[in-house]
Amino acid sequence: MAGYLTTHVLDTAKGVPAAGIPLALYRVDGPDPRLIAEAVTNDDGRTDAPILDTGAFETGIYELVFQTGAYLRASGLAEETPLFLDQVPIRFGIADAQAHYHVPLLLSPYGYSTYRGS
Repeated sequence: MAGYLTTHVLDTAKGVPAAGIPLALYRVDGPDPRLIAEAVTNDDGRTDAPILDTGAFETGIYELVFQTGAYLRASGLAEETPLFLDQVPIRFGIADAQAHYHVPLLLSPYGYSTYRGS
């Protein structure tokens, strides 16, 4: 089975999925990361399809950049300018081209965490 990449965003301040967050996936294989996919989280805080599916999945270094600013402002949880977390970049490695990599974002206005999920 070929591997693939998924994500989801959870609003830990409200305890709900974070819908409407634009994200971009970059491959980092030199000094200038290369954009390879874009998506927006749905009502469940997930993308409608894998960000990187089996046809394009390969080992290497990647970076997911979540555009969290508009979501945090609309939620009423963050109003200052500039926002503390307007964008959240997560750089990670894919070492197994046959695995499912799940890289979630747990988000609040003043902090975030991630992990390799299943």
